[in-house]
Amino acid sequence: MLIVTGATGRLGALIVNRLLERLPADRIGVSVRDTSRAAEFAERGVRVREGDFTEPDGLRHAFEGAERVLIVSAAIRGGGALAANSAAIDAAREAGARRILYTSHQAASPTSLFPPQQVHAATEEHLKRQGVPYTALRNGFYASTLGSHIGAALETGTLAVPLDGPVSWTAHEDLAEAAALALAGEGALEGITRPLTAPHALDFADVAEILGRITGRTITRVVMDDDDWMAAAVAGGMPQPAAEFALTMFAASRNGEFNATDPTLETAIGRPARTVHEPLEALVRSR
Repeated sequence: MLIVTGATGRLGALIVNRLLERLPADRIGVSVRDTSRAAEFAERGVRVREGDFTEPDGLRHAFEGAERVLIVSAAIRGGGALAANSAAIDAAREAGARRILYTSHQAASPTSLFPPQQVHAATEEHLKRQGVPYTALRNGFYASTLGSHIGAALETGTLAVPLDGPVSWTAHEDLAEAAALALAGEGALEGITRPLTAPHALDFADVAEILGRITGRTITRVVMDDDDWMAAAVAGGMPQPAAEFALTMFAASRNGEFNATDPTLETAIGRPARTVHEPLEALVRSR
């Protein structure tokens, strides 16, 4: 059985749907914290079991009979993320999984200025030590993240964010397809992959230009001082910790951490990857 964790999140759900296009439902299982949110999959014949990375004992049942397990990284900030990811990896190994897959990040590094990259790097090291064949999918930066930054620009015509650098914004749909192929054993993604990215790395000036083309309006990119941006974000309702976290992404991007593109994703899925234009169009339509 192929097990996908986090199937109620956007990436996990897309992966399960891609698997269902390739395999009988009774070969697929999902591990979720709230089984009621995976009712759609259960109705389609997928095995749905409760599993929480922060409660490792329950994962033994969730992963029972696993041939391969795909661990979608825990949506936790801070030190708990590594412990949660590691617990899931350990449970997959104990369940007898013959390959363990993990959704990492395109520039995982212990020295990254973006804290999740440090967690991914440490999780990769834990995965490598298990003595089980593995795949660490170094996913490109999710293009959907742009949704938290473009709202005001669509209202005011000004995209005012801190100084940044190029980012290879990548669509969830393409990454989900690559993950499903790797989990089903149809791809050549093994070990720590090359960065799985869209074909272009763009900064927020490029994003503003694309938004302008999509909306037919002039969108002006304005560079804000970090402290001024944080003050404005907090005044606008963003919690202080969330604003501080967001700033680390800008710091890492201007340090060049996300300025990478690679053909591995397109090779894996057998077609051109989506450019950021498509996710941005979807974000604009959703508002």
